[in-house]
Amino acid sequence: MPDLSNGADTLTAPAVPTGARLSHVPDVDLAARTPAAEGGSGGADGSNGDSPHLARSLSNRHIQLIAIGGAIGTGLFMGSGKTISLAGPSVIFVYMIIGFMLFFVMRAMGELLLSNLNYKSFTDFAADLLGPWAGFFTGWTYWFCWIVTGIADIVAIAGYVTYWWADLPLWIPGVAAITLLLGLNLPTVKAFGETEFWFALVKIVAIVTLIIVGVVMVFSSFTAPDGARASFTNLWNDGGMFPTGVMGFVAGFQIAVFAFVGLELVGTTAAETKNPERTLPRAINSIPIRIMLFYVGALVVIMAVTPWRDVVADTSPFVGMFSLAGLGIAASVINFVVLTSAASSANSGMYSTSRMIYGLALEGDAPSRLRRLTRRKVPASALVFSCVFLLGGVALLYAGTSIMEAFTVVTTISALLFMFVWTMILVSYLAYRKKHPERHARSTFRLPGGVAMVWVVFAFFGFLIWALTQEADTLRALLVTPVWFVVLGIAWAVLRRRPHHVARYEAFRRSLEEPSDADVATTRP
Repeated sequence: MPDLSNGADTLTAPAVPTGARLSHVPDVDLAARTPAAEGGSGGADGSNGDSPHLARSLSNRHIQLIAIGGAIGTGLFMGSGKTISLAGPSVIFVYMIIGFMLFFVMRAMGELLLSNLNYKSFTDFAADLLGPWAGFFTGWTYWFCWIVTGIADIVAIAGYVTYWWADLPLWIPGVAAITLLLGLNLPTVKAFGETEFWFALVKIVAIVTLIIVGVVMVFSSFTAPDGARASFTNLWNDGGMFPTGVMGFVAGFQIAVFAFVGLELVGTTAAETKNPERTLPRAINSIPIRIMLFYVGALVVIMAVTPWRDVVADTSPFVGMFSLAGLGIAASVINFVVLTSAASSANSGMYSTSRMIYGLALEGDAPSRLRRLTRRKVPASALVFSCVFLLGGVALLYAGTSIMEAFTVVTTISALLFMFVWTMILVSYLAYRKKHPERHARSTFRLPGGVAMVWVVFAFFGFLIWALTQEADTLRALLVTPVWFVVLGIAWAVLRRRPHHVARYEAFRRSLEEPSDADVATTRP
């Protein structure tokens, strides 16, 4: 393993893609910059005659902003309007509870990644601890997670554009967004990182500004044209904190859980930095702070300025807050910001799906043509492959009676698929505790609550699935989702008996056996 003691923050060497598995990555000098790593000449597959490698040039500032931006998704900007209309002010507790539970999933993932620094992502430790089927199911499901999430973002983008051009056919902004995503991802990896850095920065500044403006409006007793006065008492003076009852509170979980999808990107991105023992714990431990600021803080301000009954379910409450306050120009600016947020989320999804499918292709779990790289080390074939599936989002715009109906169905499917990935992380943790008690004993970044907390989170996931059965639109999505796993099961039944799959898995297992002291995290966060 390379020396992890210095503080260099730029990755310049070829690295395994997020989700790539069953392939040993040899030790490399992260300071060396070869022509191939810089996108120099190479063969048709970008390999220079050797195995193709991705070139990573993401600096620490890129990684940190992408991680923070990952905590602010389309589910917050677009979906929180419906959660407020369903649960009222109790939606604050909905987001807090979901964030609390997923924090422990991230801590479990953190302990696993740091128990053996040869693990590059959760697909690695799932394949190692549970078997090759787990890596296959987790890898493909995670790819599909981001495809479905990207479709939800395309639906949201089309909805935001109608704010300015209500008569514009929905397919136009949908196709335009997909074309833009492809254009942003086809150049270099560094170009993607720089674009996503500014996308994330716009989201962060927008939410912080919204909270500051909202607080000023509250303390200045701002009164909207319709007579509504901004006040924190709006949180409880109309039916209390739970005005829609217990079932309304439960219904709030259906859409709110989608706001947290992709939270695990914090761990997988940090694990690819040069000093994961320090950056990974910091990134995971900051999750509660991000949730309190970006989710709870923003929603408290929105409902303080705009009484919850005035929040329209089919639109973004971030836009609605300024519109109801009579600040039309500010509303247009915020609408542009949430449009940027949706584009940011879709951009990250496109990056993740292309690297995931590229990694699967390297292992023979996807068509070999999808492993081809451009001369700039970008998996163009995988990008185009994912873009084709995103076009499903354009068709979905015309499948229902409203954009929010389409958004609800897609986000429910996405949330269920991400719950499967989160569950695989926790199941892997249970296997880790049983198979490697010595690694757990010397870990300095342990899951609080250990095995008992895993079962608490499992119970919470069971509650979420039950909650999804309580509404017709989410129930339809729940009933459709198992089809994906049936397809994966058939594919695995065909692939698992192929000799080269067995050989690759055995080589993978050998590469992870008996990690040295340098491979086991001992740095206290």
